[in-house]
Amino acid sequence: MKDLMNGKKILIVGIANDKSIAYGCAQKLREQGAELAITYLNDKAERFVRPLAEELGAEIVMPLDVTVEGQMKSVFDACVEKWGKIDGVIHSLAFCPLDDLHAPLSGCSRTGFLQAMDVSCYSFIEMAKYAKDAMPDGGNLISFSYLGSAIATGDYNVMGCAKASLEASTRYLARDLGPQGIMVNCISPGTIPTRAAGGIKDFDAMLEHSIEQACDGKLPTIDEVGNACLYFMSPLSEGVTGQVLYVDHGVSIVG
Repeated sequence: MKDLMNGKKILIVGIANDKSIAYGCAQKLREQGAELAITYLNDKAERFVRPLAEELGAEIVMPLDVTVEGQMKSVFDACVEKWGKIDGVIHSLAFCPLDDLHAPLSGCSRTGFLQAMDVSCYSFIEMAKYAKDAMPDGGNLISFSYLGSAIATGDYNVMGCAKASLEASTRYLARDLGPQGIMVNCISPGTIPTRAAGGIKDFDAMLEHSIEQACDGKLPTIDEVGNACLYFMSPLSEGVTGQVLYVDHGVSIVG
């Protein structure tokens, strides 16, 4: 099936480099005809992200630090000015100070906890607030979680709390925005060696464990996650909302 996303306008937040989950999603959507808007965190990140955005033919490339007041509104305003509307938003953001990420949960600071929740969860809620005004014809919102939201796994610690909150937010936003025809879903990829994952303590051990636990002995890829993203962003997922979809080769079913 070709051109599933022909003419659809998609905002993608969270590409850091060509290993990013969000980049895998952008590639799949572009292959199917989507028009893209892509953000980068700051000037340092721009030199990595802009070439990828140009390769993908992104019509809008802008900075977005979700902790800076006004930047998110500026991005949504630019998209609506250029396109008239938005059909989909992909949120691929997470952050926690390393000291708090590596600490046991009982040792996490208040500041670290609030930062993790703000960037990893609240920013998705804020995006939904702007998206509902930019999606007069309905649309799709997607975020990304991890198995550590559902079980205490590895050294995910405070990020497990943040992702659990993100999944709960997905369900409540789905009910909130459903009357406007806006579907809200979450993808929970298995362990993938992205830049962000590199900050997790003993990440190599997590990779080995995931391979051992996977039903087929394989790790997921950003292409596989991109296919799941395409499903949620396209008409193929009509009627599906408030869900968490695992793309982890079965690791989540064996614990």
